[in-house]
Amino acid sequence: MHHTPGDRPYDPRRRYRSPRRGLIGRTRRARSRDDRPARPRWRMSFLTGLVAVFGLCVYPAVKYLDVLNDTGEPMSFSRSLPEGVPGPAPAVASDPAVRMPTGPRADFRTAATLGDGTKIGVTTLRGTKSGFTGEVWVWAPKEYYEDRYRNSAFPVLIALPGSYGFPVNYWSNPQLKLQKTVTDLAALGRGRPFIVAMPVLNPGKRYYDGSDIPGQPKMGTWMSDDVPDLVRANFRTFTSRDGWGFMGSSSGGFVALKQVLAHPDRFKAVIASGPDTRPDSPLWRGHDAAKRANDPEWLAQRLAARPGAPDVFVQFQIGTQESGRANLERFVQRYAKGPVHARLHVIEGGGHNARSYVRGMRDASLEAISRVLRGPTPAP
Repeated sequence: MHHTPGDRPYDPRRRYRSPRRGLIGRTRRARSRDDRPARPRWRMSFLTGLVAVFGLCVYPAVKYLDVLNDTGEPMSFSRSLPEGVPGPAPAVASDPAVRMPTGPRADFRTAATLGDGTKIGVTTLRGTKSGFTGEVWVWAPKEYYEDRYRNSAFPVLIALPGSYGFPVNYWSNPQLKLQKTVTDLAALGRGRPFIVAMPVLNPGKRYYDGSDIPGQPKMGTWMSDDVPDLVRANFRTFTSRDGWGFMGSSSGGFVALKQVLAHPDRFKAVIASGPDTRPDSPLWRGHDAAKRANDPEWLAQRLAARPGAPDVFVQFQIGTQESGRANLERFVQRYAKGPVHARLHVIEGGGHNARSYVRGMRDASLEAISRVLRGPTPAP
């Protein structure tokens, strides 16, 4: 045991002999337990307090950085939320507008856990209709797990990123706050609690314009058929287009716009942020007829001229710090006719980036499409 220097005065006249090394200087006599000085109580209290303060400082960092997480672990959207929040009881569809999960159930792994305990899951989807295999991330809002909604469908928003969107869809990153924005607006009564599906977009880092370009992966069918089929297989969804929409930014905004105009019988609304409005992939070379059939401007014109065509709702977004505003204003003026409803929201100070577009969605655009899409109905 360590003793303070005042325990025993040093006597330079005394010498001690080591059995192995001669003179080694001062040694200490053995003490009994009773005559050893007691450890000061203030020291123990100080150490205890220090440990407590350290824990309080470290815990938020660990929680924020998600050091102790379950990323990569198997998960199911049919199970309870973390931290003891009960999941839904077995559901029964009594409303013909509600489609219960059709199966087969996908193998989801945890990609991220949000602050409210909800999770973003990721699975590998082998598209039976497109023949393409890729990753899809999905998030369900906290309302999806509540017992009062156990028999209700939820609206679906298919979210597409800009640029290549491969091998990762950046909307699956919680730091962009897309999911939190959906949660916050639903709590305020300004938005629907959407299920958000986030598929990869341009495999091999080539632009496919979300279309079935001859000789290329069928990315149009992947978006219009395989991804929605995955959601239907695993979640409670609406049987009609009233619960289905798209959103996307830049190249993903073009694909989202095109999908809704090409399939108005399946999808009702879209948020298209900073998009082009005409196909421009070099892969269209030599396929002019197919390119025209996937041109949003031509699709909008054809839809507007179609008798009895279903209404579609296009919510454009553009930042004041990016180009393209004049083109979107031209699209609204020229093609927003009959069943094609189009509006432009200008994001002050916004650039051509995801964070600006989330701000625009929080300010106006999510609320705009929520007005025309169905939401879940709580049990009476």
